[in-house]
Amino acid sequence: MSVDEQEPEYMDHGPDAVPEPSVDQAATGDLPVVSPPTDAQSADREAIKALETRLLGGERKLRRREVSAAAGVSLLSARKLWRALGFPNFGDQDVAFTERDLSALSTILDLVRAGKLTEEAAISVTRAIGQMTDRMVVWQIEALIEDMVVQQGIPDAVARKRLVNELPNLVDAMEEILLYSWRRQMNAGVQRLAVRAEAGLQASEAGREGDEDDAPLPLARAVGFADLVSYTSLSRRMNEKTLAQLVQRFENKCAEIISVGGGRLVKTVGDEVLYIAETPAAGAEISLALAEAFTEDEILPEARVAMVWGRILSRLGDIYGPTVNLAARLTALAEPGTVLVDEMTAAALGQDERFVLVPQKAENVRGFGEILPVRLARGLGKGLVLD
Repeated sequence: MSVDEQEPEYMDHGPDAVPEPSVDQAATGDLPVVSPPTDAQSADREAIKALETRLLGGERKLRRREVSAAAGVSLLSARKLWRALGFPNFGDQDVAFTERDLSALSTILDLVRAGKLTEEAAISVTRAIGQMTDRMVVWQIEALIEDMVVQQGIPDAVARKRLVNELPNLVDAMEEILLYSWRRQMNAGVQRLAVRAEAGLQASEAGREGDEDDAPLPLARAVGFADLVSYTSLSRRMNEKTLAQLVQRFENKCAEIISVGGGRLVKTVGDEVLYIAETPAAGAEISLALAEAFTEDEILPEARVAMVWGRILSRLGDIYGPTVNLAARLTALAEPGTVLVDEMTAAALGQDERFVLVPQKAENVRGFGEILPVRLARGLGKGLVLD
């Protein structure tokens, strides 16, 4: 394993640091007088400590070098994995780790030592876990706080303090649902990215790279964007709370439609969502449903939508390639409430009676030259049925 590197003696004390007690200036001198904590402050600290012990699986008793030594690995290698998980830097004297930290580190290292993962793969998998769970817990905490503000009629600051006492009643259930969801999503991911990948490649004859096994991009997917119209001007006229509600409504509606259509929401960026589906028809159904949903919504503005069928590269939970770029360019060309596809995607959908394809005037698209956009409209059938 790697050789340890020199680090500063102290970096930070980590999340277990507690606020200093209030200090009042003495009336007769310059020396500060430290006020003893109140009963409420003591109770708050005990609740925070109890929650931390429960979440971390025990009290912090170990320093970083003790953990790495017990795991039989250099500190440098241990720090690579901790950084991948998103941990802050700890100094040599910081008592920041528990026995569970040692167990988790040993589990990852055992996979490498047994040859089941390379060190690079272990870091990549660990980083995925760290980044996704970090975003997840922020989302969950904010959702719980917002619910407490609304349901209990308390200020935001009070809700944030009260969360420490409310969370212990939810931890076990949330952990169980997380594991359940991970297993379901892992199974769906294996089916989508491995078992059924060959079918997608065989269907890509209408795509841009053919069917060769050595094609530069490995997956054939329908890639779509949905972009809210006039979001920037709307956001300038809204207060923070109203804007947050609008964005949440937009994201929730997109997630529901994409999920019902059998697609996957890759990411949201403010007023825009990026999604994929396994077939051109599935991508078309999702795209039409999104455009229709926002046209009919009484609060949200209309959306511009575009979808392109072609090959992509999937990395770090995101997708890349010319197909993604072309879909983004077509979104900017779409009229509010409409869906655009490119000529090759239209050819893949041409024999499907569920869709009507209307060629538009040719456009010069940056990075692609002259492109013939095709407007996608609904033909026979009801489209996606949402509960």
